[in-house]
Amino acid sequence: MLTALYDGNCVICQSTRQTFLALDWRGRIEFVDLHHRAGWSSRFPSLAADKLMGEIHVIDARGTITTGFQATRHMLKEVPLGWPFWLLLQIPGMDAVGIRVYRFIARHRYGINRLLGRQLPDCADGHCAIPQ
Repeated sequence: MLTALYDGNCVICQSTRQTFLALDWRGRIEFVDLHHRAGWSSRFPSLAADKLMGEIHVIDARGTITTGFQATRHMLKEVPLGWPFWLLLQIPGMDAVGIRVYRFIARHRYGINRLLGRQLPDCADGHCAIPQ
């Protein structure tokens, strides 16, 4: 079982979550919105909200944390239809490309949401607050 902490104010992140839920026939991934602090802070007290805002964090049953591109790849390995994509991401050099692409998208996700015309109402000013 994996727990994925994601930015629920990000339309791209929500779309990714919905895709994984549709592919996760075995119920291997639990998604927790990082903006609902009560849902994760007591379970993962070592994690800081400002760090969580930077990229997805995935915690496995042993407590190992992966982030960003590696976390996404980890989730692909857990879902049946994700395996072909996981295998593609094993090609030499994909780490370097995947990490850069992931970080670019994560850093600019609210702007990308606006460009796609898909921002959330509570982020209409382009700035979604980090939970206090």
